[in-house]
Amino acid sequence: MKIRNIDLGERPVLLAPMEDVTDIGFRLLCRRMGASMVYSEFVAADALVRSVNKTFQKLTVCDEERPVVIQTYGRFPEAVEDAADIIVETAHPDVLDLNFGCPVKRVAGKGAGAGMLQTPDIMLDIIQRVVKRVGNRVPVTVKTRLGWDVPGLYLPDANGGKGTPFIVDLAERIQDAGAEALTIHGRTRSQMYTGEADWTLIGEVKKNPRMHIPIIGNGDITSGEKAKAAFDNYGVDAVMVGRATFGRPWIFREIRDVLDGTTTDMTTDWKLDVLKQQVHESIARIDEYRGILHVRRHLAASPIFKGIPNFRDTRIAMLQAETEERLYEIMESCRPLLSNQ
Repeated sequence: MKIRNIDLGERPVLLAPMEDVTDIGFRLLCRRMGASMVYSEFVAADALVRSVNKTFQKLTVCDEERPVVIQTYGRFPEAVEDAADIIVETAHPDVLDLNFGCPVKRVAGKGAGAGMLQTPDIMLDIIQRVVKRVGNRVPVTVKTRLGWDVPGLYLPDANGGKGTPFIVDLAERIQDAGAEALTIHGRTRSQMYTGEADWTLIGEVKKNPRMHIPIIGNGDITSGEKAKAAFDNYGVDAVMVGRATFGRPWIFREIRDVLDGTTTDMTTDWKLDVLKQQVHESIARIDEYRGILHVRRHLAASPIFKGIPNFRDTRIAMLQAETEERLYEIMESCRPLLSNQ
């Protein structure tokens, strides 16, 4: 699969953009684990234009993580256009992605992110403006959802019945506006992250003969088997992994093993060491207190600790740890129990 001149290989697996998760340290770790391309946290266009320092910090990129995507969102076309220019000039990303899929109330409720699904004409205006502004320097891509809510999944036909799927029609318009790839999360905004992702509508977009840009599927990719099924059953050009990476950055190796027919020896001891590396790099890039705060929820969610008797108390201790030494001490106390699983 290619996005312009960026070759991501056969059946690429991408790290999804996630707020307060996909900082540079986590992106680097996931790239080492086999992610084909990684996405930044959400960059608020308005904050970037106002030169908010915390937002500028999200533009830090290093060569080791490339290809890397910076994703931005906003409600006002002019602000998103200006922010796109700042991002390209500051971070020099390989791809610039426009977020029209974030479902959280503070974003979608104000008309940005997935809120744009209620105002597709504004969405398309933003895409056209950004492509015109920076498209000669970097590919512009889009991430969105199936629609705002389940009743709106299909456009009415001439008789008022169920006609063309909303996302099939919207995908064509996104392509015509100049986007060079489209990621679709298989849920509506109203679903948030509940229920199962609907990949059938993602497949409908992909098999539309008028579509020629890459289609990336997102939603419930939690194993190599599910990734393979997404490629085999729906014909997508790439899959994107989000929440399944929490406490499990090695999921990219697991998926690649299934897709490529390979076998990687990943013991629980090795996985624990990967998590310790994640802690260390988070601390090194921020500071001890904030680095631990940033990473410890990954540890509490990690599947390698499942099956440990009475792990609840250990999980609480992890979430309360405030020093690197104390956190390592708790993690190491689990090692003998992991070895016995």
